[in-house]
Amino acid sequence: MDGKARADAFGRRELLVLSALGLVAGAQRPAFAGSPQGQLTWAVHFSLAPTWFDPAETPGMITPFLLMYALHDAMVKPMPGNAAEPCLAEAWKTAPDGLSYEFTVRAGAKFHNGEPVTAEDVKFSFERYRGTSAALMKERVAAVETPDERRVRFVLKKPWPDFLTFYGSATGAGWIVPKKYVQQVGEDGFKKAPVGAGPYRFVSFTPGVELVFEAFEGYWRKIPAVKRLVFKVVPEEATRLAALKRGEVDLAYSIRGELAEELKKTPGLSLKPVVIQGCFWLYFPDQWDPKSPWHDQRVRDAARLAIDYKSISEALTLGYSPITNSIIPDTFDFYWKAPAAVYDLAKAKKLLADAGFGNGFDAGDYYCDSSYANLGEAVLNNLQEAGIRVKLRPLERAAFFSGYSEKKLKNIIQGASGAFGNAATRLEAFVVKGGAYAYGSYPEIDTLFAEQAAELDVAKRTTMLQRIQQIVHERSVYAPIWQLAFINGVGKRVGESGLGLIRGHAYSAPYEDVTIKQT
Repeated sequence: MDGKARADAFGRRELLVLSALGLVAGAQRPAFAGSPQGQLTWAVHFSLAPTWFDPAETPGMITPFLLMYALHDAMVKPMPGNAAEPCLAEAWKTAPDGLSYEFTVRAGAKFHNGEPVTAEDVKFSFERYRGTSAALMKERVAAVETPDERRVRFVLKKPWPDFLTFYGSATGAGWIVPKKYVQQVGEDGFKKAPVGAGPYRFVSFTPGVELVFEAFEGYWRKIPAVKRLVFKVVPEEATRLAALKRGEVDLAYSIRGELAEELKKTPGLSLKPVVIQGCFWLYFPDQWDPKSPWHDQRVRDAARLAIDYKSISEALTLGYSPITNSIIPDTFDFYWKAPAAVYDLAKAKKLLADAGFGNGFDAGDYYCDSSYANLGEAVLNNLQEAGIRVKLRPLERAAFFSGYSEKKLKNIIQGASGAFGNAATRLEAFVVKGGAYAYGSYPEIDTLFAEQAAELDVAKRTTMLQRIQQIVHERSVYAPIWQLAFINGVGKRVGESGLGLIRGHAYSAPYEDVTIKQT
């Protein structure tokens, strides 16, 4: 049984065990027989930003992967049926002592400029990575060695059971860029004309309008079926649906509420809801400030009780979005199932009164990604019914996540993440001290997290990680809203949309598998 079969048959945890015993390899798949043909166009619900062209800047959210699965490739990445598929790495092995991972770069893998992918590119990509969890990864990696052009070895300071999860799914550190080209054009030049090793190459980008990719026939896995991919920026939901109806676009992301009902009834169009690993929540960044109302847990508990979760899910996502009451997706390893979320407006008001806010209080700004402002409006209305008066402050997605990670947002943040990983990777970014989106932390959680990171016994790690999730729940660090069912529209020209092929992934992927219907 080769590495690909092992990964399909077992899963991430078992794969790590098997890799410790020897080689894990991935076989090249058969190529698409013909030349790429035609064009497919997506209507995207947010403005695209050049920062997402560069894997080095990957934040703790899924958005950049919308582009990265086309433009770039990774050593190991989530693929259909496999959470850790060998890609630019055709094989890897783990040392028996758990202190090193050695990858063999796939023979024949090329960048879009024709240069071969080498071990030096892999090392360079890791060392220049500055996105989410970068500090944590670099603290744990003692050295990156390149014995020859096709072998790269990551030497750890001590055994780290989550190395492959961080490197191969939760971050952009394992997505490879060409060292010579980046050094030649510089950081800004790379964003203007990115070169990757993925199934599609960059053609053009018009900010606020569209991004165009074209098939790269030298892609190792297979020749893409579709020649040109166009991503049009269409922020207005009704406009996206209208464009889909007219055939101006072939796929439309994020069609919700009454518009989703309309889409279902439209001949030739199909509704494609995908429950993703995208949990949404309210975050109270001022809870560590003794002068803030949010410092009082009764106020945070009141906010949680004030949200009518079920009604919001039914109104916006036709009830497809499950109410998991957690910031950790229910598909992740080490997930702890929280008690069911409760909507109790009377109790929320009583808790506020007990906390000294019998007449409610002005809670300031409510920040959110503008593409989910309608969710913000629904939650805001619930909060105001309880007496928590807030003002909606929607921001463009790139600006929102930049402000979030730079700790510039206050009062209430409607956050979310659909990033790959497990419970540990999600907690590291959003809960633990020093996390990219953690404005404060609790010592008990930080201690447990440090202990689990070095624990090789899976049962013991599970206990620790689930205890952390329980503390987050009990202290109302967050007010989880839902695990998003991402509802999309698919037009009649589309054969394979790519939606839902990769478990938990929000967008179409792998793009080389996307097809146009044969007529």
